[in-house]
Amino acid sequence: MNNYIVFFLLLITSVSHSISQTDSSQKKKDKPYILFEKTMHNFGKLDLGSEAVYEFIFKNTGKQPLIIFNCKSSCDCTVSDCPKNPIKRNEIGKIKVKYNATSSGTFSKTVTIHSNALNNEVVLTITGKVKDKEKLNP
Repeated sequence: MNNYIVFFLLLITSVSHSISQTDSSQKKKDKPYILFEKTMHNFGKLDLGSEAVYEFIFKNTGKQPLIIFNCKSSCDCTVSDCPKNPIKRNEIGKIKVKYNATSSGTFSKTVTIHSNALNNEVVLTITGKVKDKEKLNP
């Protein structure tokens, strides 16, 4: 009799574990997913004091609406503009990133995107080189 009870308990535990794993993987499949065309952009050479803007294009390839909670820039010289409204399934969105070239030299700045997506933290990177404005000879 004890063998039947042990077998029955093992069977129940196994079935409930299997069901919970199925539920978990189904929830993952239903979550939004943010897919960028590219996550890195090189501005090339910029003049000191200039401003450069790039729009990162993405698509919500998940089943649920994508909500972007926060776009965090790595420094004050980089400003991002993220969508405020939910991005529906298969809808395209844009994140505008503006860089103010305030000092000369090479740069690499990031914007971290936090969302409700399965890949809930995505890092966008901008790079380039800021050159001094050429001095005019008198």
